[in-house]
Amino acid sequence: MSNVITIIRKKQNNCALSGIVPSLDTECRNCAPITPLQCINHCQVYKLKNELRWLGQIMNNPHYNRDLFNALKNLPRLQILKTIEKNRFSIKQLQQEFRKSEQKKSQFNVSEEYLRPLIAVGLAFENRDEFYASSFGTRLTTQIDCFCDFAEKLPSHSECYEETLLQYLSAGPKTFEAIENAIAPSVVSRTLKRLRSAGLIKNSREKAYVFFFKTIRDPNKEILTANEQKIYSSIFSEGISAGELSKKAKISKRLTYRYLRRLRGKKLIFIRKMPKTYRLTCKGEKLASVLQNIQRIVEDTWTSSQQVMNGSGVIATKMGGLCHNADTS
Repeated sequence: MSNVITIIRKKQNNCALSGIVPSLDTECRNCAPITPLQCINHCQVYKLKNELRWLGQIMNNPHYNRDLFNALKNLPRLQILKTIEKNRFSIKQLQQEFRKSEQKKSQFNVSEEYLRPLIAVGLAFENRDEFYASSFGTRLTTQIDCFCDFAEKLPSHSECYEETLLQYLSAGPKTFEAIENAIAPSVVSRTLKRLRSAGLIKNSREKAYVFFFKTIRDPNKEILTANEQKIYSSIFSEGISAGELSKKAKISKRLTYRYLRRLRGKKLIFIRKMPKTYRLTCKGEKLASVLQNIQRIVEDTWTSSQQVMNGSGVIATKMGGLCHNADTS
């Protein structure tokens, strides 16, 4: 049994719990407890499998991911989770921990405002008036240090449109129209405004950028001046704006536009308007990565719980993401 538990602890940081569920079944088949109580009271494999069954019931909620992120968007709550991940604590002991950090919380607040939401989403347990983190909660604490920097930048008690959009934009810049397909169109403007205010996304300053592209025409068939050749050679295959082209070629914007007109007249370049897009900032990329890591842990835990409940590796259903209408393509 100790070998299996050692593997579980090693796997907690890389989201591979579902891969060792068959090992738990093998361990149970090879185990010969003297009494059933010995299994219930002392077997860590039994306790883990029992926890996964319990988590499976909690995660069966279609709004589970929303509830989980709302529970995490609270700094005192994250502090409590990190504390009870190390050991079991009573309410009184947790109050003492808060006093050490110069935070005074009443018994009612610690229990109802901070601990109950953690228990409701399967991050913590209560046993004999003591609280401790579940194995699922312990796995999530690997992401908490990074998430703490952003927890209060996101609205609490929300539908988590911001979290959905951040993960959607991690695949690359998206237009306003594409974003409307990822989250409810009625909240797109408000969600974008919140993320911009938090410094998590940015957008093009213009409503549309005019980009210049090369045509397939052979430039050797035309006589180009030195500056025309310089401008032509500076145009990327994926296109470039006049402002960026001016900087790259080190030619003033006024002259850049003049040479671009000449190159268009020789049918060596063409223009295309690129719609306004939204993209992640460096902070946004970091938070999106943390959200995706949390999502992977959730999905792995869900898969593991289904394996335990079904008694096999066949999973009947698959847990969805934050929003059912999110386009992940």
